Amino acid sequence: MCAHVLVAEDDEMQAELIRRSLLAEGHSATVVHDGAAALDAARRLRPDLVVLDLMLPVVDGFGVCRVLRGGEEDIPVLMLTARSEEDDVLLGLELGADDYMTKPYSPRELMARIRTVLRRSGRTAGAREDPVVRAAGLAVDPERHEVRCDDVPVECTPAEFQILLAMAAEPERVFTRRQLLQCTRGFDRASTERAVDVHIMNLRRKIEADPRRPVRLLTVFGVGYKLSGGRP
Repeated sequence: MCAHVLVAEDDEMQAELIRRSLLAEGHSATVVHDGAAALDAARRLRPDLVVLDLMLPVVDGFGVCRVLRGGEEDIPVLMLTARSEEDDVLLGLELGADDYMTKPYSPRELMARIRTVLRRSGRTAGAREDPVVRAAGLAVDPERHEVRCDDVPVECTPAEFQILLAMAAEPERVFTRRQLLQCTRGFDRASTERAVDVHIMNLRRKIEADPRRPVRLLTVFGVGYKLSGGRP
């Protein structure tokens, strides 16, 4: 059962732990850290499941769940909450959440709950019409682990693939080196911000007509990098 899971968790360490656990289970994952980004990613990526922390900034988990359940997308939601009060849990379930877990939790139990929700909903990655993420002339397929640039296959390392997948999911967003470093954890032994610069340099050689004058993978000086070009 391979699925694409959207993880909305503002605690970066917790989000990374969930992402790694999902990858170990054979799933793919997109991570966001606030409610507005969660809603945007849910609309664009149509994930098979949203793992949703209730205490998100910008828009809280209740608001995210309310919008998801009020729209056309019927995406299963598994809530994560540090609140154990019965009223909070009941409100989340009344808004349409499929299951919930209270913190702290074990990664094994969380993965078991995710398997149960996916099985119950019947929404696996193969059921979606098109899981490919497209932006800036790129097509990034999280299921086949393939990248195409202007319809030409591009060979990427696992770390390069995760960076492109994250950036293609949010074109024009500026990612810091630290945020991109989080994408490579578990794939890159050289886990330093300097390693991110090397990955970007290598990616430019693969997707830019002139790597010295990039038009897709741009540097935002003093901040990080962004994928420019938008969606088709």
